[in-house]
Amino acid sequence: MELNAFFEQNPSGALAFSGGVDSSLLVWAAAKYGQGWHAYYVHSAFQPAFELEDARRVAEQCGMPLTIIEGDILQYPEVTANPADRCYYCKRRIFSAILRQAAKDGHKLVIDGTNASDDADDRPGMRALRELEVRSPLRECGLTKSDVRTMCREADLFVWNKPSYACLATRIPAGTPITEEALRKVERGEDLLASMGFRDFRIRLRGGAAVIQVTESQQDEAWERRKELLSRLTPMFPLVSLDLAGRTCSD
Repeated sequence: MELNAFFEQNPSGALAFSGGVDSSLLVWAAAKYGQGWHAYYVHSAFQPAFELEDARRVAEQCGMPLTIIEGDILQYPEVTANPADRCYYCKRRIFSAILRQAAKDGHKLVIDGTNASDDADDRPGMRALRELEVRSPLRECGLTKSDVRTMCREADLFVWNKPSYACLATRIPAGTPITEEALRKVERGEDLLASMGFRDFRIRLRGGAAVIQVTESQQDEAWERRKELLSRLTPMFPLVSLDLAGRTCSD
C-alpha cells in the first residue's frame, strides 16, 4: 500500500505526534491526503523542550491542528521504578491519554510513526501499541527509516535529517529510579553538547556520573575538546567521562 492510499482509505483520525522524523511525515501526509486528521503531542518530563518546539513548527507548516496533552508520567510508580520493560508501561500511559482525548474529539482511529525498520519482535513499547490497537501506517506501507527521510526531504520538512531521538528516560539504567532532577540534568547537559556543535549523541547517567557517547566520527573532536566539556559539565555532574566505544543507534 502507498502512504497516500492509507489516508485516502482513512480520511480522518488521531495522530500521535512526537516531533520526530517519522511522525512528521505522517503529519504531512495526513494533511495532504486526508481530510479530518488531528495531531496529539503528550508533553511529559521524558521529552526535552526542543521536541515540542519541532512538533509545533511541523504542524504549523503542514496546517495540521495540534493538541498538547499534559502528561505527568512521573506519577506512575511502575514507570519511575524503571524496570526493564518500562517502555511498555510508559507507552500504555501516553497512548491511553491520546486515545481518551481522541475519543472526546470524535476520532476512533489512532496512528503512530513506527516504521518498517523498527524491530517489533522484542520491544515492550510495541506490545503496548498492539494491545491498544494503534496502527502504524509507515510500517504497513513498508517504509523504512531511509525512505521516511527521503520523503521528508522531498516534502521540504526541516526535520528530514534530524537525528533519531529516544526519550530522556533511556539515559538512566534499568533498575535505577527515574527522578525529575536526573531528567533535567540530562536535558541541560545534552543541550550544552548541541550548543557546542555535536550531533547524534547521548549523556548516560551512571550513578551521579555522566558518560558522554558520541558517534565514531565525533570521537576525535570530543577528545580534543575534553577540557571544555569538563569545565561546562562538571557543575552539573560530579564525574564526567567519554565512552571510547562510541555511540550506537540502538536508543
